Amino acid sequence: MYRTPEGKDIFVVDGHTHFWDGSPENQKNIHGKQFIDCFYAYHTGLSPKEQLWEKGKFEKYSADDLYRDLFIDGPDDVAIVQSTYLKDFYKNGFNTIERNAEVAKRYPERFIVNGAFDPRDGEKALEYIHFLKETYNVKGVKMYTAEWNGASKGWKLTDPDAYKCFELCEKLGIKNIHVHKGPTIIPLSKDAFDVHDVDHAATDFQGLNWIIEHCGLPRLDDFCWIATQETNVYGGLAVALPFIHSRPRYFGEVIGELLFWIGPEKILFGSDYAIWTPRWLVEKFWAYQIPQDIAAERGVQLTDEIKEKILGLNAARLYNIDIEAKKKALASSPFSIAAE
Repeated sequence: MYRTPEGKDIFVVDGHTHFWDGSPENQKNIHGKQFIDCFYAYHTGLSPKEQLWEKGKFEKYSADDLYRDLFIDGPDDVAIVQSTYLKDFYKNGFNTIERNAEVAKRYPERFIVNGAFDPRDGEKALEYIHFLKETYNVKGVKMYTAEWNGASKGWKLTDPDAYKCFELCEKLGIKNIHVHKGPTIIPLSKDAFDVHDVDHAATDFQGLNWIIEHCGLPRLDDFCWIATQETNVYGGLAVALPFIHSRPRYFGEVIGELLFWIGPEKILFGSDYAIWTPRWLVEKFWAYQIPQDIAAERGVQLTDEIKEKILGLNAARLYNIDIEAKKKALASSPFSIAAE
């Protein structure tokens, strides 16, 4: 839990974390190296110098590292671990639900594990969604529309096979659809992360929550115009938030636009761990104020009440987390690394 300088405890739900293996031993081809190298470039380009990791640790960190950075040294109360398979690039997958579930078994009160599927797999995708629900009881999934699959270099949320998958998700109660719609990562196509298909899918599946990770950057305007009319579309701050350090005015423009268009109830904190660790992000966010001219032009403010919603209350609502009950459960949660 994050305690503010004023002494207030803030419940933090980190909506976008990973437990990946991008090590050379797991890389299937040059694209696996390109992908993790691009992640590392984001890490080194946007992090404070004192937060930089050496490359080997960044490529493959341990479950102990994960727990320590999020919950012991970090301020998170609950972390949502997103799955991104990338099996065309990595022998055992980059960030599979099996790998994520292993660490979640050690600390079940701390983690929510989300699955992933690829609609291009047709009937097998539908079978796999059943497997995700029956085996892991997932409440959400991560969609990576630029992921490669054989000869295919991407897909759209509006594809007929994708609609069959979303119909099944709605039927099974997998309500939270996290979609990467943000910066590209080499060798993936930037255009395959375009946000326009969100407009159609959100309209056609009102029973699902569409959490658009990275809030569409660098397509913020398009995202805001869509999200303001679609009541079930939310913006995730992963990747946007680190600019609070390297380009604080730019972050002010981003958060100002989001507050103006979609309001404080539809913005979710995400550290994008392990590209960035959550403590410095949360500390800088709590201390941050939107530049006066930006705030005045948009008629918005980033109050403590709004920050509290963004840091945890909004995600808790989407995932039906009873915060008071969770606090009691976490009171006995270990503040050291548990033995295997």
